[in-house]
Amino acid sequence: MASVTFVGILSELVPSGILPQMTDGLGIEESDVGFLVGIYALASAVAAIPLISATLAFNRKALLMALLIGFAVSNVVVGVSSSYPIIIGARIVGGICAGVMWPMIAAYGTRLVPEHMHGKAITVIMSGNTLGISIGLPAMTALGLALGWDSVFLGLGAIVAVIAVLSYFFLPSIGGEKLDRTNSPLAMLKMPSILIVLLLTFLSVAAHYGVYTYIALLVEMIGFAGGIGIALLIFGIGSVISVVVSARYIDAYLRPLIVAMLGVGALSMAMFLAFKGTVGVSHVAFFLWGLAFGPLVTMYQTAVSKQVESAKDVATSVQSSVFNLSIMIATWVGGMLLNRSPSEGVRHIVYVSLACFIAAIVIAFLARRTLRSSRSPSP
Repeated sequence: MASVTFVGILSELVPSGILPQMTDGLGIEESDVGFLVGIYALASAVAAIPLISATLAFNRKALLMALLIGFAVSNVVVGVSSSYPIIIGARIVGGICAGVMWPMIAAYGTRLVPEHMHGKAITVIMSGNTLGISIGLPAMTALGLALGWDSVFLGLGAIVAVIAVLSYFFLPSIGGEKLDRTNSPLAMLKMPSILIVLLLTFLSVAAHYGVYTYIALLVEMIGFAGGIGIALLIFGIGSVISVVVSARYIDAYLRPLIVAMLGVGALSMAMFLAFKGTVGVSHVAFFLWGLAFGPLVTMYQTAVSKQVESAKDVATSVQSSVFNLSIMIATWVGGMLLNRSPSEGVRHIVYVSLACFIAAIVIAFLARRTLRSSRSPSP
Protein backbone atom coordinates (compact mmCIF):
# COMPACT_ATOMS: atom_id res chain seq x y z
CA MET A 1 0.00 0.00 0.00
CA ALA A 2 2.91 2.35 0.71
CA SER A 3 4.22 1.73 -2.81
CA VAL A 4 0.85 2.85 -4.18
CA THR A 5 1.01 6.16 -2.33
CA PHE A 6 4.63 6.47 -3.49
CA VAL A 7 3.63 6.55 -7.15
CA GLY A 8 0.48 8.49 -6.33
CA ILE A 9 2.39 11.49 -5.02
CA LEU A 10 4.96 11.27 -7.81
CA SER A 11 2.23 11.29 -10.44
CA GLU A 12 0.88 14.46 -8.89
CA LEU A 13 4.08 16.44 -8.26
CA VAL A 14 6.68 15.52 -10.89
CA PRO A 15 5.88 18.62 -12.99
CA SER A 16 7.15 20.72 -10.06
CA GLY A 17 10.62 19.15 -10.17
CA ILE A 18 10.99 19.34 -13.96
CA LEU A 19 9.21 22.66 -14.44
CA PRO A 20 11.97 24.31 -16.55
CA GLN A 21 12.33 21.24 -18.79
CA MET A 22 8.58 20.99 -19.43
CA THR A 23 8.39 24.74 -20.06
CA ASP A 24 11.11 24.54 -22.72
CA GLY A 25 10.02 21.20 -24.18
CA LEU A 26 6.36 22.12 -24.64
CA GLY A 27 6.89 25.80 -25.38
CA ILE A 28 4.60 26.94 -22.56
CA GLU A 29 4.80 29.31 -19.58
CA GLU A 30 5.91 28.36 -16.07
CA SER A 31 2.40 29.00 -14.78
CA ASP A 32 1.08 26.53 -17.40
CA VAL A 33 3.22 23.78 -15.88
CA GLY A 34 1.93 24.80 -12.45
CA PHE A 35 -1.57 24.42 -13.92
CA LEU A 36 -0.80 20.75 -14.67
CA VAL A 37 -0.41 20.23 -10.91
CA GLY A 38 -3.47 22.35 -10.17
CA ILE A 39 -5.81 20.64 -12.67
CA TYR A 40 -4.72 17.23 -11.36
CA ALA A 41 -5.61 18.39 -7.84
CA LEU A 42 -8.91 19.88 -9.01
CA ALA A 43 -9.90 16.61 -10.71
CA SER A 44 -9.04 14.78 -7.48
CA ALA A 45 -11.11 17.19 -5.41
CA VAL A 46 -14.15 16.98 -7.68
CA ALA A 47 -14.01 13.19 -8.11
CA ALA A 48 -13.30 12.08 -4.55
CA ILE A 49 -16.68 12.45 -2.84
CA PRO A 50 -19.03 11.21 -5.60
CA LEU A 51 -16.79 8.36 -6.76
CA ILE A 52 -15.92 7.16 -3.25
CA SER A 53 -19.64 7.13 -2.46
CA ALA A 54 -20.45 5.33 -5.73
CA THR A 55 -17.74 2.70 -5.22
CA LEU A 56 -18.11 2.19 -1.45
CA ALA A 57 -19.69 -1.24 -1.96
CA PHE A 58 -16.95 -2.40 -4.36
CA ASN A 59 -14.27 -4.88 -3.34
CA ARG A 60 -11.31 -2.77 -2.15
CA LYS A 61 -8.65 -4.78 -3.96
CA ALA A 62 -10.50 -4.79 -7.28
CA LEU A 63 -11.06 -1.04 -7.05
CA LEU A 64 -7.39 -0.40 -6.31
CA MET A 65 -6.34 -2.47 -9.33
CA ALA A 66 -8.58 -0.36 -11.58
CA LEU A 67 -7.08 2.83 -10.15
CA LEU A 68 -3.51 1.63 -10.75
CA ILE A 69 -4.34 0.93 -14.39
CA GLY A 70 -5.66 4.49 -14.65
CA PHE A 71 -2.45 5.90 -13.14
CA ALA A 72 -0.30 3.92 -15.57
CA VAL A 73 -2.29 5.02 -18.64
CA SER A 74 -2.31 8.66 -17.52
CA ASN A 75 1.48 8.84 -17.08
CA VAL A 76 2.27 7.01 -20.32
CA VAL A 77 -0.01 9.32 -22.34
CA VAL A 78 1.70 12.39 -20.87
CA GLY A 79 5.10 10.86 -21.68
CA VAL A 80 4.36 10.16 -25.35
CA SER A 81 2.41 13.35 -26.11
CA SER A 82 3.66 16.78 -27.16
CA SER A 83 0.16 18.31 -27.18
CA TYR A 84 -0.61 20.45 -24.13
CA PRO A 85 -4.41 19.85 -24.33
CA ILE A 86 -3.91 16.06 -24.49
CA ILE A 87 -1.52 16.26 -21.54
CA ILE A 88 -4.13 18.21 -19.60
CA GLY A 89 -6.68 15.48 -20.38
CA ALA A 90 -4.31 12.75 -19.20
CA ARG A 91 -3.59 14.70 -16.02
CA ILE A 92 -7.34 14.93 -15.35
CA VAL A 93 -7.60 11.12 -15.66
CA GLY A 94 -4.72 10.72 -13.21
CA GLY A 95 -6.30 13.22 -10.86
CA ILE A 96 -9.60 11.34 -10.87
CA CYS A 97 -7.80 8.12 -9.96
CA ALA A 98 -5.93 9.92 -7.17
CA GLY A 99 -9.19 11.38 -5.86
CA VAL A 100 -10.45 7.86 -5.21
CA MET A 101 -7.12 6.28 -4.22
CA TRP A 102 -6.03 8.57 -1.37
CA PRO A 103 -9.11 8.19 0.86
CA MET A 104 -9.85 4.55 0.01
CA ILE A 105 -6.36 3.21 0.66
CA ALA A 106 -6.19 4.80 4.11
CA ALA A 107 -9.53 3.26 5.05
CA TYR A 108 -8.46 -0.04 3.43
CA GLY A 109 -5.45 -0.15 5.74
CA THR A 110 -7.31 0.76 8.93
CA ARG A 111 -9.65 -2.20 8.42
CA LEU A 112 -6.65 -4.50 8.86
CA VAL A 113 -5.67 -3.28 12.35
CA PRO A 114 -7.36 -2.49 15.72
CA GLU A 115 -8.65 1.04 16.40
CA HIS A 116 -5.77 2.13 18.63
CA MET A 117 -3.33 1.45 15.77
CA HIS A 118 -5.20 3.35 13.04
CA GLY A 119 -2.80 6.30 13.16
CA LYS A 120 0.23 4.04 12.85
CA ALA A 121 -1.35 2.09 9.96
CA ILE A 122 -2.12 5.30 8.09
CA THR A 123 1.41 6.56 8.79
CA VAL A 124 2.97 3.40 7.32
CA ILE A 125 0.74 3.53 4.25
CA MET A 126 1.34 7.25 3.74
CA SER A 127 5.09 6.84 4.21
CA GLY A 128 5.06 6.17 0.49
CA ASN A 129 3.97 9.77 0.09
CA THR A 130 7.04 10.96 2.02
CA LEU A 131 9.44 8.57 0.29
CA GLY A 132 8.04 9.70 -3.04
CA ILE A 133 8.93 13.28 -2.20
CA SER A 134 12.24 12.58 -0.48
CA ILE A 135 13.63 9.91 -2.80
CA GLY A 136 11.34 9.54 -5.81
CA LEU A 137 11.00 13.19 -6.79
CA PRO A 138 14.75 13.98 -6.67
CA ALA A 139 15.41 10.78 -8.65
CA MET A 140 12.76 11.66 -11.22
CA THR A 141 14.08 15.23 -11.42
CA ALA A 142 17.57 13.88 -12.10
CA LEU A 143 16.12 11.52 -14.74
CA GLY A 144 14.35 14.45 -16.38
CA LEU A 145 17.56 16.49 -16.45
CA ALA A 146 19.49 13.60 -17.99
CA LEU A 147 17.00 12.08 -20.44
CA GLY A 148 14.22 14.64 -20.86
CA TRP A 149 10.94 15.35 -19.07
CA ASP A 150 9.00 12.75 -21.07
CA SER A 151 11.19 9.92 -19.73
CA VAL A 152 9.96 10.76 -16.22
CA PHE A 153 6.33 10.04 -17.06
CA LEU A 154 7.15 6.91 -19.06
CA GLY A 155 9.24 5.60 -16.18
CA LEU A 156 6.39 6.29 -13.75
CA GLY A 157 3.97 4.39 -15.97
CA ALA A 158 6.28 1.36 -15.92
CA ILE A 159 6.68 1.50 -12.12
CA VAL A 160 2.91 1.67 -11.63
CA ALA A 161 2.47 -1.39 -13.83
CA VAL A 162 4.90 -3.35 -11.66
CA ILE A 163 3.10 -2.26 -8.48
CA ALA A 164 -0.23 -3.34 -9.98
CA VAL A 165 1.14 -6.86 -10.50
CA LEU A 166 2.50 -7.01 -6.93
CA SER A 167 -0.81 -5.71 -5.54
CA TYR A 168 -2.71 -8.43 -7.37
CA PHE A 169 -0.67 -11.17 -5.70
CA PHE A 170 -0.07 -9.75 -2.22
CA LEU A 171 -2.89 -7.45 -1.09
CA PRO A 172 -5.84 -8.98 0.82
CA SER A 173 -9.30 -8.95 -0.72
CA ILE A 174 -11.78 -6.99 1.42
CA GLY A 175 -15.43 -6.29 0.66
CA GLY A 176 -16.99 -2.84 0.56
CA GLU A 177 -19.57 -1.21 2.84
CA LYS A 178 -23.16 -0.08 2.39
CA LEU A 179 -23.78 3.67 2.05
CA ASP A 180 -26.70 5.10 4.05
CA ARG A 181 -27.85 8.42 5.55
CA THR A 182 -25.64 8.12 8.61
CA ASN A 183 -22.39 7.78 6.67
CA SER A 184 -23.10 9.90 3.59
CA PRO A 185 -20.87 12.86 2.64
CA LEU A 186 -23.65 15.25 3.67
CA ALA A 187 -23.79 13.66 7.12
CA MET A 188 -20.03 14.12 7.47
CA LEU A 189 -20.30 17.82 6.61
CA LYS A 190 -22.84 18.32 9.40
CA MET A 191 -20.29 17.29 12.03
CA PRO A 192 -18.48 20.31 13.61
CA SER A 193 -15.40 18.20 14.36
CA ILE A 194 -15.11 17.17 10.71
CA LEU A 195 -15.40 20.82 9.64
CA ILE A 196 -12.54 21.78 11.96
CA VAL A 197 -10.30 19.10 10.45
CA LEU A 198 -11.28 20.25 6.95
CA LEU A 199 -10.35 23.86 7.76
CA LEU A 200 -7.00 22.75 9.15
CA THR A 201 -6.44 20.63 6.06
CA PHE A 202 -7.20 23.55 3.75
CA LEU A 203 -4.86 25.98 5.50
CA SER A 204 -2.01 23.51 5.98
CA VAL A 205 -2.05 22.13 2.44
CA ALA A 206 -2.29 25.61 0.92
CA ALA A 207 0.67 26.68 3.07
CA HIS A 208 2.84 23.80 1.85
CA TYR A 209 1.81 23.30 -1.75
CA GLY A 210 1.56 26.98 -2.68
CA VAL A 211 5.33 27.12 -2.28
CA TYR A 212 6.16 23.52 -3.19
CA THR A 213 4.57 23.73 -6.64
CA TYR A 214 7.05 26.49 -7.47
CA ILE A 215 9.98 25.11 -5.47
CA ALA A 216 12.32 25.32 -8.47
CA LEU A 217 11.59 29.05 -8.70
CA LEU A 218 12.10 29.45 -4.94
CA VAL A 219 15.55 27.88 -5.28
CA GLU A 220 16.38 30.33 -8.06
CA MET A 221 15.01 33.33 -6.17
CA ILE A 222 17.10 32.78 -3.05
CA GLY A 223 20.18 31.62 -4.98
CA PHE A 224 20.26 28.36 -3.04
CA ALA A 225 23.72 26.76 -2.92
CA GLY A 226 23.45 23.31 -4.48
CA GLY A 227 20.43 23.94 -6.68
CA ILE A 228 17.10 22.13 -6.84
CA GLY A 229 18.61 18.64 -6.43
CA ILE A 230 20.21 19.41 -3.06
CA ALA A 231 17.14 21.35 -1.93
CA LEU A 232 14.87 18.36 -2.62
CA LEU A 233 17.33 15.97 -0.96
CA ILE A 234 17.49 18.02 2.26
CA PHE A 235 13.71 18.48 2.21
CA GLY A 236 13.28 14.74 1.78
CA ILE A 237 15.60 13.85 4.65
CA GLY A 238 13.54 16.05 6.95
CA SER A 239 10.34 14.40 5.70
CA VAL A 240 11.61 10.88 6.33
CA ILE A 241 12.72 11.74 9.88
CA SER A 242 9.34 13.28 10.75
CA VAL A 243 7.42 10.29 9.37
CA VAL A 244 9.46 7.88 11.48
CA VAL A 245 8.83 10.00 14.59
CA SER A 246 5.13 10.52 13.87
CA ALA A 247 4.59 6.77 13.38
CA ARG A 248 5.65 6.33 17.00
CA TYR A 249 3.64 9.15 18.56
CA ILE A 250 0.69 10.03 16.30
CA ASP A 251 -1.96 7.93 18.08
CA ALA A 252 -1.04 9.14 21.56
CA TYR A 253 -0.09 12.75 20.77
CA LEU A 254 -2.05 13.79 17.70
CA ARG A 255 -2.75 17.42 18.64
CA PRO A 256 0.76 18.26 19.91
CA LEU A 257 2.19 16.69 16.76
CA ILE A 258 -0.02 18.81 14.49
CA VAL A 259 0.75 22.05 16.38
CA ALA A 260 4.49 21.29 16.35
CA MET A 261 4.60 20.51 12.63
CA LEU A 262 2.66 23.66 11.78
CA GLY A 263 5.04 25.71 13.91
CA VAL A 264 8.09 24.21 12.21
CA GLY A 265 6.55 24.95 8.80
CA ALA A 266 5.93 28.58 9.74
CA LEU A 267 9.52 28.88 11.00
CA SER A 268 10.92 27.57 7.71
CA MET A 269 8.92 30.09 5.66
CA ALA A 270 10.08 32.91 7.94
CA MET A 271 13.69 31.81 7.43
CA PHE A 272 13.31 31.91 3.63
CA LEU A 273 12.00 35.46 3.89
CA ALA A 274 14.51 36.72 6.44
CA PHE A 275 17.71 34.99 5.32
CA LYS A 276 17.07 34.22 1.62
CA GLY A 277 19.83 31.93 0.34
CA THR A 278 22.32 32.35 3.18
CA VAL A 279 24.47 29.22 3.11
CA GLY A 280 23.68 26.96 6.03
CA VAL A 281 20.59 28.86 7.14
CA SER A 282 18.68 28.19 3.92
CA HIS A 283 19.72 24.54 4.08
CA VAL A 284 18.30 24.30 7.60
CA ALA A 285 15.13 26.00 6.35
CA PHE A 286 14.61 23.33 3.68
CA PHE A 287 15.23 20.62 6.30
CA LEU A 288 12.67 22.15 8.68
CA TRP A 289 10.17 22.53 5.84
CA GLY A 290 10.58 18.84 4.99
CA LEU A 291 10.19 18.00 8.67
CA ALA A 292 6.85 19.83 8.72
CA PHE A 293 5.73 18.34 5.40
CA GLY A 294 6.40 14.66 6.17
CA PRO A 295 3.31 13.80 8.26
CA LEU A 296 0.97 16.28 6.51
CA VAL A 297 -1.31 13.68 4.90
CA THR A 298 -1.11 11.30 7.85
CA MET A 299 -2.04 13.84 10.53
CA TYR A 300 -5.31 14.94 8.99
CA GLN A 301 -6.41 11.57 7.65
CA THR A 302 -5.86 10.19 11.15
CA ALA A 303 -7.77 13.13 12.65
CA VAL A 304 -10.78 12.74 10.35
CA SER A 305 -10.77 8.94 10.75
CA LYS A 306 -11.14 9.38 14.53
CA GLN A 307 -14.40 11.30 14.07
CA VAL A 308 -16.38 8.34 12.63
CA GLU A 309 -16.90 4.67 13.42
CA SER A 310 -17.84 3.35 9.95
CA ALA A 311 -17.49 4.37 6.27
CA LYS A 312 -14.11 5.89 6.92
CA ASP A 313 -13.65 5.94 3.12
CA VAL A 314 -16.41 8.54 2.88
CA ALA A 315 -15.03 10.67 5.71
CA THR A 316 -11.53 10.63 4.27
CA SER A 317 -12.93 11.32 0.77
CA VAL A 318 -14.39 14.58 2.05
CA GLN A 319 -11.05 15.43 3.64
CA SER A 320 -9.21 14.38 0.47
CA SER A 321 -11.42 16.63 -1.66
CA VAL A 322 -10.56 19.60 0.52
CA PHE A 323 -6.90 18.56 0.43
CA ASN A 324 -6.82 18.58 -3.36
CA LEU A 325 -9.04 21.64 -3.67
CA SER A 326 -6.58 23.57 -1.55
CA ILE A 327 -3.70 22.42 -3.80
CA MET A 328 -5.62 23.71 -6.81
CA ILE A 329 -6.36 27.06 -5.14
CA ALA A 330 -2.76 27.39 -3.90
CA THR A 331 -1.29 26.73 -7.35
CA TRP A 332 -3.80 29.11 -8.95
CA VAL A 333 -3.01 31.89 -6.46
CA GLY A 334 0.70 31.20 -6.90
CA GLY A 335 0.43 31.39 -10.69
CA MET A 336 -1.54 34.62 -10.42
CA LEU A 337 1.10 36.17 -8.17
CA LEU A 338 3.86 35.08 -10.56
CA ASN A 339 2.07 36.55 -13.57
CA ARG A 340 1.38 39.81 -11.75
CA SER A 341 4.93 40.22 -10.45
CA PRO A 342 7.47 37.83 -12.06
CA SER A 343 10.36 39.20 -9.99
CA GLU A 344 8.60 39.19 -6.58
CA GLY A 345 5.90 36.57 -7.14
CA VAL A 346 7.67 33.74 -5.29
CA ARG A 347 8.31 35.99 -2.29
CA HIS A 348 4.61 36.87 -2.14
CA ILE A 349 3.73 33.15 -2.29
CA VAL A 350 5.95 32.52 0.75
CA TYR A 351 4.20 35.34 2.64
CA VAL A 352 0.80 33.78 1.91
CA SER A 353 2.13 30.41 3.09
CA LEU A 354 3.35 31.90 6.36
CA ALA A 355 -0.06 33.49 7.00
CA CYS A 356 -1.80 30.13 6.42
CA PHE A 357 0.57 28.37 8.81
CA ILE A 358 -0.07 30.89 11.57
CA ALA A 359 -3.87 30.66 11.20
CA ALA A 360 -3.70 26.85 11.29
CA ILE A 361 -1.53 26.89 14.44
CA VAL A 362 -4.14 28.93 16.31
CA ILE A 363 -7.01 26.64 15.25
CA ALA A 364 -5.12 23.42 16.04
CA PHE A 365 -4.06 24.71 19.44
CA LEU A 366 -7.69 25.41 20.37
CA ALA A 367 -9.15 22.17 18.92
CA ARG A 368 -8.61 19.99 21.98
CA ARG A 369 -11.70 17.77 21.62
CA THR A 370 -11.45 17.31 17.86
CA LEU A 371 -7.75 16.41 17.80
CA ARG A 372 -8.09 13.87 20.57
CA SER A 373 -5.65 11.02 20.99
CA SER A 374 -6.25 7.28 20.95
CA ARG A 375 -5.53 5.08 23.94
CA SER A 376 -4.18 1.61 23.68
CA PRO A 377 -6.35 -1.10 25.19
CA SER A 378 -5.49 -2.06 28.73
CA PRO A 379 -3.26 -5.11 29.00
